[in-house]
Amino acid sequence: MALSDIEIARSVKYEDIAKIAEKVGIDESLIERYGRYKAKVDLSILNKRPDKCGKLILVTAVTPTPAGEGKTTVSIGLADGMRRLGLNAVAALREPSLGPVFGLKGGATGGGRAQVVPMEDINLHFNGDFHAVSAANNLLAAMLDNHIKQGNALGIDPATVSFKRAVDMGDRQLRFIVSGLGGRAHGVPREDGFDITAASEVMAAWCMANDLTDLKERFSRIVVGYAYDRKPVTAGDLKAAGAMAALMLGAMNPNLVQTLEGTPVFIHGGPFANIAHGCNSVAATRLALSLGDYVITEAGFGADLGAEKFIDIKCRAAGFKPDACVIVATVRALKMHGGAAKIDLDKEDLKALEKGMKNLLRHIDNMKNVYGLPVAVALNAFTADTAAEKDMVVKECAKVGVKAVETDVWAKGGAGAEELAREAVKLTESPNGFRFAYESDVPVEEKIEAVVRKVYRGSGAEILPAAKAKLLRFKELGYSSLPVCIAKTQYSFSDDPKKIGAPENFKITVRDVRLSAGAGFIVALTGEIITMPGLPASPAACNIDVTVDADGVARITGLS
Repeated sequence: MALSDIEIARSVKYEDIAKIAEKVGIDESLIERYGRYKAKVDLSILNKRPDKCGKLILVTAVTPTPAGEGKTTVSIGLADGMRRLGLNAVAALREPSLGPVFGLKGGATGGGRAQVVPMEDINLHFNGDFHAVSAANNLLAAMLDNHIKQGNALGIDPATVSFKRAVDMGDRQLRFIVSGLGGRAHGVPREDGFDITAASEVMAAWCMANDLTDLKERFSRIVVGYAYDRKPVTAGDLKAAGAMAALMLGAMNPNLVQTLEGTPVFIHGGPFANIAHGCNSVAATRLALSLGDYVITEAGFGADLGAEKFIDIKCRAAGFKPDACVIVATVRALKMHGGAAKIDLDKEDLKALEKGMKNLLRHIDNMKNVYGLPVAVALNAFTADTAAEKDMVVKECAKVGVKAVETDVWAKGGAGAEELAREAVKLTESPNGFRFAYESDVPVEEKIEAVVRKVYRGSGAEILPAAKAKLLRFKELGYSSLPVCIAKTQYSFSDDPKKIGAPENFKITVRDVRLSAGAGFIVALTGEIITMPGLPASPAACNIDVTVDADGVARITGLS
């Protein structure tokens, strides 16, 4: 019987975290231990390495399917593979949110022989970063409502309050609520709601900040609502930014852990790519680039979401320039994009695969020709894949000048990614025409259109009247130079999750827009996307338990 991910993780002897830090030149005096296998790294180390900058390799994927793609698993395996080749490689990944862990998706620490550990700690609470984000977010929400209750000196119109509370759990019951009930002593009644912590502006501002000073300035810029005279009211106006930053003091330092093979990994920040910008923190990426010769980082969901936002938002703001891009695909996922049913994925189906290849080829074309990056495909292997199916993927990719490399990191760890590692290193030395999908000085409406037409390959965007009115107001307030963060379904290039594969000639409907001045972008909500997910009919939480063995040792079970 095959071992589960958690059983595999427990079968390996981990290295002390000080030894992991030593591998990338971090002195033990610059780490704060969270037990033997986790630590936070003092960002002051950046001051000692101002000119050091490694190669940055972005890992992204085809459009997600229920078959799974394994982007995080491949990212981890690729870093391990590079170190097996004697290269100084590190990974910079996102932290898991408790919403997916207890909901539908499960954890986010890789799988099989390509995992980051300790996986239970990373998936559950992990050094308290998400709790700090929730606390800072809800402190601001509390100070906002308290200001209104205590005389409202800033003249805030409660009907315009746009800042939501946050909790790191999928809880649809909290999407739309009325708060302040119970009479005058208990607050001012108003419509309210919660975002999942991964979608909060505090999360985004934290992940976009260079350091604590930058974070505090970003917090100050968060617009929470508008006064009766239509002027924006910010967290700075409420004098909340300093206290929020105090709550985030420890969270600002990136977390250091290891893979099963002892590769150093920075895990820091965790916005979702469908409803936020989907990348790990700027601080962690910058730290990794100062320590490693090769840095593997991932961006959430398909390349149309995470990779687009990684480039058009994060790289634009931080000045990063990816040296290469790896797109993860599986035969199984491509067959689903070609119309195959999930129950039939173990059967050879070249017809469905040929049709589904259009999804992969579009992502390749976007990364190569929209963003100008050299690209490789990691064909993440499953045992049911046939030689004919794998050969078709390799040949179709070769036709567009891209090498598809069979990668078996789940079963073999870094040994299953050595060929991919060689190809990725080769790509980092290739010509690079890196560019953005749009320029900063064009109107937000044109930015949305550029992403829809160039990246999604739709016919355009329909911006509904309420959203248009808000965009006009944002322009009047001087925010039109901000990039756009398009929130849409992860299951399609379009805003309709049923349109799988590579749909064309569709319209994206922008029903609402939100200003995230602290994070530094404008969120465009499309289709039926929501910023507070709910639990599925059978949550993963139903299978998670804690048992105590005969020696009194507690063990978590069912976590994946």
